[in-house]
Amino acid sequence: MKVLSVNVGLPQEITVQGKPVWTGIFKQPVAHRVAVSRLNLDGDRQADLQVHGGPDKAVYAYPSEHYGFWRDQLPDLQLPYGMFGENLTVAGLREDQVHIGDRFAVGSAELQVTQPRLPCYKLGIRFGRADMVKRFLNSRRTGFYFRVTREGEIGAGDPVARTFRDPGGVSVAEITRLYAFDRDDRELLARILASEALPQDWHDYFLNQGAAIGA
Repeated sequence: MKVLSVNVGLPQEITVQGKPVWTGIFKQPVAHRVAVSRLNLDGDRQADLQVHGGPDKAVYAYPSEHYGFWRDQLPDLQLPYGMFGENLTVAGLREDQVHIGDRFAVGSAELQVTQPRLPCYKLGIRFGRADMVKRFLNSRRTGFYFRVTREGEIGAGDPVARTFRDPGGVSVAEITRLYAFDRDDRELLARILASEALPQDWHDYFLNQGAAIGA
């Protein structure tokens, strides 16, 4: 497991259908080591802090293995690392292999998995495709967010070592499945609600989902 690319970018204003939109989704790979703080990487910011950023979404990681799938799906597009707005393009960390609460040493920092990434309309802007949000979610290739449990520095080529595996064992892929595809899985719902590392807003969402299905 390793970091293949570290990608950062500051919010910028673009014009969409004649209207100004601020977005931080445009990330570029950097060659130098980058400081990681509780809220983001040095040189990186989020535009809309109501839905992006914060301690539970400080660092976004995307598996490099998914790029081959997307190149097959979108052969006319150039897909450099950072295309999905990820801070870390990683190898060997798939959504079905990492669990909410797992911790990883990356460079001199330590990061804890918190949740999958849910796409917003700005992903469609980045790709120039109105259908990209739906395609992204349906692919289940969401990537995942980290909170920063130890600040430090990260660079491309750094190994990624799991330092703690959450005993609850709820994978990022399972969170996405329950959220979008299999809402009536009561056993999975109970496991997810028992996760102490799950962010509060996700816990509240699934608690309401359980009430809706009578779980």
